[in-house]
Amino acid sequence: MNVIFAGTPAFAATALAALLDAGHHVPLVLTQPDRPAGRGLKPQLSAVKKLALARQLDFAQPSSLKDEAVISQIAQQEADVMVVAAYGLMIPSRLLSLPRLGCLNIHASLLPRWRGAAPIQRAILAGDCETGVTIMQMDEGLDTGAMLLKTKIAINDRDSTHSLHDKLAEAGAQLIVRALQEMPLASEPQNPAESCYAAKITRTEAAIDWARPAVEIDRLIRAFNPVPGAHTLYDGQSLKIWQAEPVADITTNADPGTVLQADAGTLLVATGEGGLRLLELQRAGGKRMAAQAFLAGVPLPAGARLGR
Repeated sequence: MNVIFAGTPAFAATALAALLDAGHHVPLVLTQPDRPAGRGLKPQLSAVKKLALARQLDFAQPSSLKDEAVISQIAQQEADVMVVAAYGLMIPSRLLSLPRLGCLNIHASLLPRWRGAAPIQRAILAGDCETGVTIMQMDEGLDTGAMLLKTKIAINDRDSTHSLHDKLAEAGAQLIVRALQEMPLASEPQNPAESCYAAKITRTEAAIDWARPAVEIDRLIRAFNPVPGAHTLYDGQSLKIWQAEPVADITTNADPGTVLQADAGTLLVATGEGGLRLLELQRAGGKRMAAQAFLAGVPLPAGARLGR
């Protein structure tokens, strides 16, 4: 098929690579403009742009798809379909029906659950036992279009956004290839009553409230790994927690956030319900470290308080 592809991060690049490897012709790739990032705030190429350059594909980086020149460029491709994956820009209604088969979205949830910008993080935060990928026929709403194909992925109790993202990216890539092979597909409308809004993640949300149960704090840590990183305070300084595990059989009168044990590489902290064993930490300006290495360089004795 003649496929216009719109996407930006690694999730999208995985799908683009699969479409190319399946033999589809991609005359135009759309990806967001280069953004400054890192300590030097140098412009960074998106994962999709890097792949487009490597595969010698024509690409455009418009800041909006409402520009007449952009719409004309897309129309000239006479595409069979437009595939959208984590693009980050709204698709105007004029473009939705421009390709012969419309626009298909690769969405990282089992729609209608978790519509919106952060479905992977929200699924982990909510304690969902499964998620998946939905191929959706796009309409003018926010992830409200008819569903064409789905595949399920189990969420295990150690999955982070990082690990789950990679599983979903691969599943989405395989599913969009299948969708194009089987087009036209029967569609199923979404039930709005079953939908949840996966709001964009903020750094404020990633602050650990030690009064919450250990299982909830663990989910927060996994949901915000790798971005923005769950964080707390120790002695007034920021401390990121990258990995932890809840310990249910802990009974203590210590205030939440109190270090219960800090020896032999074990760093156990009291929470509002149960304890949380911290496995990987990072202080401001430092490197991520396993608890044993962290304790060797940072005095964090039993009785110390996190969160202040």
